[in-house]
Amino acid sequence: MSKDAILGAIRRGLKRGPLPADQRAMLDGRLATHPRHLIPQRSRVSRPEQVALFVRNVEKEFGSVTRVADAKDIPGAVADYLAAQNLAPRFVLAPNPELQELPWSDKPMLEFEARRAQPSDAVSVQHGYAAIAETGTLMLPSDPARPTTLNILAETEIVVLRASRIAGAYEEAWDLLRAERTDAVTGGFMPRNVMLVTGPSRSADIEQTLELGAHGPRRLHIVLLDDDPAARSADDPTARSANDPAAPPTP
Repeated sequence: MSKDAILGAIRRGLKRGPLPADQRAMLDGRLATHPRHLIPQRSRVSRPEQVALFVRNVEKEFGSVTRVADAKDIPGAVADYLAAQNLAPRFVLAPNPELQELPWSDKPMLEFEARRAQPSDAVSVQHGYAAIAETGTLMLPSDPARPTTLNILAETEIVVLRASRIAGAYEEAWDLLRAERTDAVTGGFMPRNVMLVTGPSRSADIEQTLELGAHGPRRLHIVLLDDDPAARSADDPTARSANDPAAPPTP
């Protein structure tokens, strides 16, 4: 059923015709401008503080974070995390070019397939699109190179995220998605699904007892690539000058 047919059925049910021109113009203007709501002051801080806030909020919500200074260190960080959790060195990998270009061969013990997740997969490695510092939340829009099943089926989810993709507030993360998801035909489109993930899955529905992994991954680990020179604090021993040729590239 087309959008016009659905809206027409709703109008008939409400016994109402098309909106008057002034009301339609008001609604179209509101949709086009994306008005801001209240933004928590805790996210209005410097870039290093935003990244630190994101990490604190992830850990507060039972997730964990490993920070790496260079993309070549990501396979090692994944291998170390799996070993620390006593997990087999096998996982399903998002078929994302940025992840597939990593030097996985440096860790020959790791075994993986680039595809959608299946119920039998124990560990997934997902590509992080963006994140929100104010709540420690990951933004994971669906995409052929970022299958949603990787966020749901595996008991352990590892997300590779660039520090440069951490926004202070939700509104800024949505701005990023709108700016990058455009086309010449419609002027803009949204993915079919956008998952906002804050920590591992959990529930306290039964006797108010917290249970991790109730509806999805039991563990959420983020490998955070420090690719944003502005987000590194001055006392960070891994911080490098933006002019340093050894500094990791920005996206």
